[in-house]
Amino acid sequence: MTLDRSPGFKLAAEFGGSLDGRMGIGQLAKRGGVGIDTVRYYERNGLLAPRTRLASGYRRYGDLELARLRFIRRAQALGFTLRQIKELLALSAQRDVGRVKRSAQTKLIDVEERIAALERVREGLAHLIGQCPGHGRAADCPILKALTDEDVT
Repeated sequence: MTLDRSPGFKLAAEFGGSLDGRMGIGQLAKRGGVGIDTVRYYERNGLLAPRTRLASGYRRYGDLELARLRFIRRAQALGFTLRQIKELLALSAQRDVGRVKRSAQTKLIDVEERIAALERVREGLAHLIGQCPGHGRAADCPILKALTDEDVT
């Protein structure tokens, strides 16, 4: 534990605990697993805001902002766009679990459609690779022919 010598003399755990509004942008970024520019980008897009600003203009963040940053990162990992994440955050604040579920269901349908499209791409590539001898003239390569053929659908 370390003693915070600011007014109030609060204790902060050295293992990563922070006092609300005491974390700088660098510490927030590091603990959230992103770069400082990413934090600023999220701020510009209305996804994240500093808890306070010092008179010098430095941003200060607390544990709530860290939790929000982690929420954003996890939602991105699930494939949500920043616009969709902003909607999820608003729904979360409203405690509208039904709409959150519908949003996740819509995202799942989108993911399943993309997986199906990628499987078709994989099958097409596997077929072309199987047809290609890997040597000879470029004009005879089935992969190059497929990519340049105007009749490909």
